[in-house]
Amino acid sequence: MTVQDQLQRPLRDLRISVTDRCNFRCQYCMPAEIFGPDFAFLPSDKILSFEEIERLVKIFVGLGVRKIRITGGEPLLRRDLPQLIARINAVEGVEDIALTTNGTLLKKHAQALADAGVKRVSISLDSLDEARFFEMNGNRGKVKTVLEGIEKAAEAGLLVKINMVVQKGVNDADIVEMAKFFKEKQHILRYIEYMDVGNSNGWKLNDVVGKKEIVDMINAVAPLEAIAPNYKGEVATRFGYKDGNGEIGVISSVTDSFCSTCSRARISAEGKLYTCLFATEGTDLRELLRSDKTDEEITTSIARVWQNRTDRYSDERTEETVNNRKKAKIEMSHIGG
Repeated sequence: MTVQDQLQRPLRDLRISVTDRCNFRCQYCMPAEIFGPDFAFLPSDKILSFEEIERLVKIFVGLGVRKIRITGGEPLLRRDLPQLIARINAVEGVEDIALTTNGTLLKKHAQALADAGVKRVSISLDSLDEARFFEMNGNRGKVKTVLEGIEKAAEAGLLVKINMVVQKGVNDADIVEMAKFFKEKQHILRYIEYMDVGNSNGWKLNDVVGKKEIVDMINAVAPLEAIAPNYKGEVATRFGYKDGNGEIGVISSVTDSFCSTCSRARISAEGKLYTCLFATEGTDLRELLRSDKTDEEITTSIARVWQNRTDRYSDERTEETVNNRKKAKIEMSHIGG
């Protein structure tokens, strides 16, 4: 059974947050003044078990999902994560498993993740400057540690991509240096426009550095040319270096929406299904899983949600919609990326 939403978009990708906890306190995601020592994270009984996640993956595969991405919080804080990866990898129909991480624990876990079935890893790194990176992540992590994790992931055979969230006046001065560094290292670097996800990051449109500006800055020192997407619905616009030595990508949900090809569903750490990164409401799958509902009944419920989907927030984004939705949106720490 395959399903399409109201705009004829299929369900192909599932992003699963395995924890709402993180060892960083990045201002654009989990600012320390809100997520402080007394913040009440989800207790373990409120987070989906490995068995429940595996059951959901089987159901979603039956609806057309082929690609799984594990997110958080910081997913490597979830104990025994490679065991979950192995269970997902054994589900018939799963073609690709990826992981998004801040990289600080990757050196320790990269080989086990690869052995379990992870094929690709996206690693967040917003600056190569130790002082700036330390400030941006809430004084929690070092560039050196992340770079060691990146190299260990590459050694384990994982396809590595680096994600840099660009904020005007914060780390935009690092755009070109990051490009040069990862071009030399032969890793794909993706710039992410600063997005209005969640309620706590103080997002303002004036803080966004747009795709055109980013590409122009890099093109001035290392000429670029647009290249075709790897597949329909790829979120990053790809640019190859004209010398044939590598590529970058830009994820531009603010200045250049890609809603029309979005095939992604998200399950939050507490088991709610969201049909958009900028969603205000979710469907409680945990309640369904812990009831006496059969797989067929849960499948029907999920299919109905997707078939009724009309989300195109980035297409519709205005200052008014941002302000109206500010208090209701799901936090990034619950839904991943």
